[in-house]
Amino acid sequence: MEQTVRLGNRTAYEWVAALPAFLVLVFVVILNTSHALHAQLLQLGENVWDGYFQLRSDPVSPSCNPAVDIDSELARLMAEADSQDDEWDLFEPEPADPVAMRESLLAAQAQCVQKHEFYQQTSERITPAVQVFRSVEKGVAAFGEFGLTAQRIMLAVLVLICGLTALFRRHHIAIRPMTTAMDYRVAAVAQLLASGILFYSVYSFREVAFSAGVGVSTQHTILHNLWIAGFGFIFLLSLYQLMFIPKEAEPGGSFLKAQLSVPLYATMCIISGGYFIATGHSAGIGIYLNQMMELSQLFLNVGLYVWIGMLLKRTELAQVVFNIFRPFKMTPELLAVVVVAIAAIPTAYTGASGIFVIAVGGLIYAELRRAGARRQLALAATAMSGSLGVVLRPCLLVVIIAALNNEVTTDQLFGWGVKVFLLTTLLFAGMSLLTGRNSVYMEKPAVALPEFLQALKPLMPYVVIIGITLLVYALALNAYLDEFSAPFILPVLLLVILIYERAAQEKGLLKRENMNIDYVENRLEKSWDDLREGNDSIEKTIREATTETTGHIGALLMLMGLSVSIGGVVERAELMSMVPTTFDSVWLAMALLVALLVVIGMVMDPYGAVILVSATIATIAYDSGIHPVHFWMVTLVAFELGYLSPPVALNHLLTRQVVGEEEVRLAKEETRGQSFWYRYERILLPLTTMAVALFIVAFVPLWLGYS
Repeated sequence: MEQTVRLGNRTAYEWVAALPAFLVLVFVVILNTSHALHAQLLQLGENVWDGYFQLRSDPVSPSCNPAVDIDSELARLMAEADSQDDEWDLFEPEPADPVAMRESLLAAQAQCVQKHEFYQQTSERITPAVQVFRSVEKGVAAFGEFGLTAQRIMLAVLVLICGLTALFRRHHIAIRPMTTAMDYRVAAVAQLLASGILFYSVYSFREVAFSAGVGVSTQHTILHNLWIAGFGFIFLLSLYQLMFIPKEAEPGGSFLKAQLSVPLYATMCIISGGYFIATGHSAGIGIYLNQMMELSQLFLNVGLYVWIGMLLKRTELAQVVFNIFRPFKMTPELLAVVVVAIAAIPTAYTGASGIFVIAVGGLIYAELRRAGARRQLALAATAMSGSLGVVLRPCLLVVIIAALNNEVTTDQLFGWGVKVFLLTTLLFAGMSLLTGRNSVYMEKPAVALPEFLQALKPLMPYVVIIGITLLVYALALNAYLDEFSAPFILPVLLLVILIYERAAQEKGLLKRENMNIDYVENRLEKSWDDLREGNDSIEKTIREATTETTGHIGALLMLMGLSVSIGGVVERAELMSMVPTTFDSVWLAMALLVALLVVIGMVMDPYGAVILVSATIATIAYDSGIHPVHFWMVTLVAFELGYLSPPVALNHLLTRQVVGEEEVRLAKEETRGQSFWYRYERILLPLTTMAVALFIVAFVPLWLGYS
């Protein structure tokens, strides 16, 4: 009984924390679906009722009289003309021509008759069926219009709720986790200062907006008040965490080492906020957060992709896919290459390697460890799992680049992206196999084939389910899986898969192994007792996936929002003016731009970085003789190198966040006393691969004369 009460309390707590984020994410899915549904409803209405567009609203009765007496009207007009005749007015127009006036009246009468006929015909065509259909169609349209205006508010709610959750769980991204009392205290002070700056900035922005003498819309008023209230709560929670250090914190600690435990978003906030306040622009961060709202659909999709990943790892799909490769008994190094190459496909849909690492990194690490990969190799592959797919179709990041830069097209970028993907895959394969501890081995196809075919059978139901779901979307909504539809199709697809798995498990058709929860973490306190008692329902799965999603979204979106502010500091401080606008040597230009792009990749999220580079650096590259397509390929690879480069190494921080600090510690322990490469393989393997790839992508085309 006590256990039931405890589980019930935990369920209630999880829903209280996760429900707002869940509602926002579901709202976004429904909103995007409504756009496709409305387009199909308009097409259906046109197919059923020709000229449906004219039937969407009731026609207005014409005010003219179709039965007018032409002779009487002509006589009246002629009389009016005669009464205004002045024989001494030299500028008076020619006398009215009765013949021409009669023809004009007859033409006007014919038009009036047509208007009345059209009105009568249209009124007769608006049957009860049309009225019901157009009510539905216009209702869907109204919801879509409401959703477009509410997107900014939804994003603000998501950022604040998830940011508050990440702060409460101490889940924000930092270079090292908090372990000692000093770590917790220093991190709490930094977050208290950051939240105070955020509160002051958004409050100042509200004062500036309302005192400008220009009317502020209701939507922006709500946004201003949301920011103020949200960051006020975050400030109070930060103050509470400063006053009460967790009991599990180790006593003591180093003040200098504790600086590494300060969340990155807090560091960015203190830097940007300090600059804006010092320059008399205290509303700066608030302004840039508001600019972030202008890309609300993009950042809401980030939240959806994280949710998709949390749902995915609660399915058996990834494990079933990995089972296909097990019959070949590949060495861990070879399996790591296969996994990283295959991971490029889902990364292409998310558009950012960091999002993919958060979403699926835990699964990749778990399966590589299960296959016998050493921890350092598994961590390296997990960190790099999302780095190869950002150049492949239909990556949203590439679409944004093409939208912001008329010099390039998506076809050009994706065409070269395939070549870059093949290059980076070959380099990763070469580095992994050359530095591997095992001889390259794979079971002979003839021996592995029977087990391989057997392993394909469990995959077939998933193929059918995925195919049917995508077919329904294609036929019913004319929506095909691409960079625009993936955010609202994939959540529904995964929910369908989860429903299938629960039904199959109840009937004994599907064996459940481990639910693919994080390999080393037990954050959600899963137990086999829960499974045996039938507690692992769809509701529980969605609740736990959303609960975990809120922390990840909060950490990621807060980091993205403050990185936009860092970009604002770069712009306002005119730091780019220090870079020459043109270079006499294209080689020198490329070398300097490569270094600059890697640094930008180390401190900014990909979307904000692309906007900054488009506005500042791209023109310098073009004017220096670097081909636009070449420049943007270099930019994408440089960003990925930045995300893998210390001291920040964002993808490694995200990897640690999803696999757990304990695994990173064990990876260090098991390589103690070994060579430098194997002690730091998780950093060196991805870093070396992408550095060599960047050098080749940047300079070989120049050597070949591609400009």
